[in-house]
Amino acid sequence: MNVSNIDKKTRIAIAIILAVGAIFLAMILMSGKKSAGSEEAGEAGHSEAAEHADGEPRGKKSAAAHGDEKAHAGEEQHAEPPKKGPHGGSLFSQGSLSVEVLLAEQNGEARHQLWAYENGKPLPPSAYSASEQVKRSQGEVQDYAFAVQGDSLVTSKTIAEPHVFEADFVVKRDKDVIKFNVSSKEGKVELSDAQFKAAGIKLETAAPARIRSAFQLAGEIRFNEDRTAHVVPRLSGVVESVSANLGQQVRKGQVLAVIASSDVSEMRSQLLSAQRLQTLARVTYEREKKLWQDKISAEQDYLQAQQALREAEIATQNARQKLAAIGAATGAAGALNRYELRAPFDGAIVEKHIALGEAVKEDSNVFMISDLSSVWAEIIVPARDLGIVRVGERATVKATSIGSVSTGTVSYVGSLLGEQTRTAKGRVTLANPNMAWRPGLFVNVELTSDERNAAVAVLTEAIQTVNDSPTVFVKVDGGFVGQLVTTGRSDGKYTEILTGIKPGTAYAASGSFVVKAEQGKGSAEHAH
Repeated sequence: MNVSNIDKKTRIAIAIILAVGAIFLAMILMSGKKSAGSEEAGEAGHSEAAEHADGEPRGKKSAAAHGDEKAHAGEEQHAEPPKKGPHGGSLFSQGSLSVEVLLAEQNGEARHQLWAYENGKPLPPSAYSASEQVKRSQGEVQDYAFAVQGDSLVTSKTIAEPHVFEADFVVKRDKDVIKFNVSSKEGKVELSDAQFKAAGIKLETAAPARIRSAFQLAGEIRFNEDRTAHVVPRLSGVVESVSANLGQQVRKGQVLAVIASSDVSEMRSQLLSAQRLQTLARVTYEREKKLWQDKISAEQDYLQAQQALREAEIATQNARQKLAAIGAATGAAGALNRYELRAPFDGAIVEKHIALGEAVKEDSNVFMISDLSSVWAEIIVPARDLGIVRVGERATVKATSIGSVSTGTVSYVGSLLGEQTRTAKGRVTLANPNMAWRPGLFVNVELTSDERNAAVAVLTEAIQTVNDSPTVFVKVDGGFVGQLVTTGRSDGKYTEILTGIKPGTAYAASGSFVVKAEQGKGSAEHAH
């Protein structure tokens, strides 16, 4: 009885435990399914929201959306660089027809070269035709035809530098036509507006100008002989002192040296004697005049006294003029034999041949003084240029050795030609306030032969030499392009441009050498 009761209770407890366990297991399984379902729904919702962020109904895409995808795909395909062909050129394909284009350089001349392929197999050049239109930075449009060369077609004329252009090609084979565009930036110097301004590059615009035709003549700076003098004593004597030195600037009337001369002593003695005789003659004249007026003496005595006075005055004046002629002072101050040499005008001592204690003659060139504030540029004028070099013509004098430039006036042209040289001498007078023009300096003298209008001109400083050719750096979007030009006449400031640049073209003027330097950095990459 007791055993059966225990078994029954045990069985009930086990059944309850199993039931509770089954409930818990069911709850765990149900929570796992809900979590997985929520994650799947969230992913689906997120994907669908991304696809329809433009507001399209969920579950399908609009035709516009498909069109946008095609457009984006086309842009991405266009942005990709063209493939390379067997000859190293750019390869363009449409359907079964492919064209390879290469800017090839042959004997220093650049031409576009084409090869055509059908289904990847080369076509003979007679099986297709091509044309090309090149648009350059200054707006020029050039058409090119092609001719057969070997297994390819080549432009019949060269493609001039700079090779910065947009080229449109049209290639035809029977009914198949392929069109493509090739852009070239070879030689372009990439500089932003901020960069070229920071580099000190200034822009100017090509425009008409009036340009003078100039020619050069060789010359030499010389003293202005109208303002140059040899100082001579004019009396013999012995030098007592010398106060002027070689190269010294002196003023008019300044004492250069003192000479003791017996000749000047004698002249001063004669003057003193004449002055005393004149004084005596004046006293005698006054007395005889009074006696004659008082009817005491005869008129003849009065007239004789008057004549003696006049002679004494003439003798005094003569003695004074002799001293004045040699530049000696007439005063009695100091020694009678003291003779002072004075500067005849303002100038510089350019030669000195006198020393203390030296005996000098009256005709010795003891000093040479020149007013260097004005000098001459002496030129040799060939016979063919005598009609151009005219007195009063403006001239530009340049000395490359010291970097000086000045403007003067032709003051003299010789009337005679040298028998041996068949040339005449000319002279340009130059102001020399800073003493930069020194006698003996070799110079070039530029004169104007004529003056004409130029249709296109640029500042001379803008012209740079690139590969031995005159080049002007033209402003384009994003930088500069070196444009080969043909130059005409020049007056130093402006240069005429015959070919290469049109009026109104912006170019690098001041600081153009910076652009040239930037171009030189990339010259190693120059290859066709």
